[in-house]
Amino acid sequence: MTAAPDPNGLADFEAHRRALMGLAYRMLGSRAEAEDVLQDAYLRWHGTDRASVEEPRHYLGTVVARLCLDRMKSAQVRREVYVGPWLPEPVVDEAFGDEDSTLAHDISVALMLTLERLSPLERASFLLHDVFGLEFAEVARALGRGEAACRQLAARARAHIEAGRPRFPASRADGARLASAFQAAAASGDTQALRQVLAEDVVLFTDGGGKRIAALNPIRGAEKVLRFFAGIAAKDPTLLGTQMRAASINGLAGLVLREADGSIDTMAFEHRDGRIVAIYVTRNPEKLHHVRF
Repeated sequence: MTAAPDPNGLADFEAHRRALMGLAYRMLGSRAEAEDVLQDAYLRWHGTDRASVEEPRHYLGTVVARLCLDRMKSAQVRREVYVGPWLPEPVVDEAFGDEDSTLAHDISVALMLTLERLSPLERASFLLHDVFGLEFAEVARALGRGEAACRQLAARARAHIEAGRPRFPASRADGARLASAFQAAAASGDTQALRQVLAEDVVLFTDGGGKRIAALNPIRGAEKVLRFFAGIAAKDPTLLGTQMRAASINGLAGLVLREADGSIDTMAFEHRDGRIVAIYVTRNPEKLHHVRF
């Protein structure tokens, strides 16, 4: 059967949308900005001589990376004045990427925070080569740098990422069990039950972005985390009636919460050895427009 004509190049673009979204999201840490980048990338794709493009996927990846680098210049300025811990815009009940490697599907908060600490060029070199699959010669052309320089940039990024990755993969079943236990304990106000699911060195990150109440620094240690939650409940008893549903948050077991006033939060749990070792709470409403309860 003869393929239907595609004068606008939309079919070719859509075939790579998920992978392009994964690239843009990892570059920017924002789903909304990633979607804007993809819109711009499609306009450029529509306007180019597509017959001259040998590999649409690589061409589009290059376009997306360049657009992201342009946006990251202003994003860096915003990060410098950001109030409290910065967390990526949560991806709820969804994954990005169509490659076979585990890393291609990894959008965990821990990875996103590691990427955030890299320079823009380190991030782009690593993602274009290790995740998106471009050869270093293609990466060099995309970034306007020498091939050897791009190899070094990617190697530095890879070393940072490998140093921060867990030694053994976490069990999805354990994650779901711990999230359920956390939800039950929080709903009932059972501090002792909550204590049982937290590791001694658990860290709590709360991102309110200056728009909603949140801790201005990470809270470290089980006892301090418990006191933080107890303090919130004491100040606002209505929070015990917060509605919660299980969700996948950036590939981690987590919860979507709806408070009495309709405000939405997300909570993601990182775990190890049967205990929660990190809790990532996003409360900044600018990052939650797309989240539905």
